[in-house]
Amino acid sequence: MKQHRLAAAVALVSLVLAGCDSQTSVELKTPAQKASYGIGLNMGKSLAQEGMDDLDSKAVAQGIEDAVGKKEQKLKDEELVEAFAALQKRAEERMAKMSEESAAAGKKFLEENGKKTGVTTTASGLQYEVLKKADGPQPKPTDVVTVHYTGTLTNGTVFDSSVERGSPIDLPVSGVIPGWVEGLQLMHVGEKYKLYIRATWPTAPRVRARRFQPTRCWSSNWSCWVSRIQPSRTPPSNLR
Repeated sequence: MKQHRLAAAVALVSLVLAGCDSQTSVELKTPAQKASYGIGLNMGKSLAQEGMDDLDSKAVAQGIEDAVGKKEQKLKDEELVEAFAALQKRAEERMAKMSEESAAAGKKFLEENGKKTGVTTTASGLQYEVLKKADGPQPKPTDVVTVHYTGTLTNGTVFDSSVERGSPIDLPVSGVIPGWVEGLQLMHVGEKYKLYIRATWPTAPRVRARRFQPTRCWSSNWSCWVSRIQPSRTPPSNLR
């Protein structure tokens, strides 16, 4: 996280903090009031996800008050740069610790999962289960396939699902993450597989990083099935 991004987040939150104290009831009647509350709520959630739980709300409010009131700032720019750097360092240390702990937990999960009946582990480390068998053709690396999928974390939380959206997606077999490239070529049209993907691989066909946090879960599970094969070397328009 860059310093200007942190500064912007703090400034937005401080606008809310400066307008009221913790024991004052805030009116949320007008569109402007509701939008203001929404900004504060969203930024608060963002800061919480960043692990910044050690901010001093009174100091934040004082900073915005000084800026709006055009008062002399209480700290020199050099001091602020140093403070932001220290905050960034603490955030990185927290993330590194979370990542290390989650990696260990994920490794243990895959080791235990690989011992279960019906789970196959390939040479690359991909684990899969065949949930439904079929006799359709198998995709080739040059094919485009129509896929339905549901992605979950190892704790069962769904983070992406074409099934929930009610719309499958077209994917070039050779244009997705390694776990999917391998898994799709194992499947026959009409079969349903459950793939266990290591988080050291990129995460998904269309999932954004903000929706999937590998520091909190080291592997993800994908239930997916191929419903159609389209011989093609050109990626579909929805992936360009």
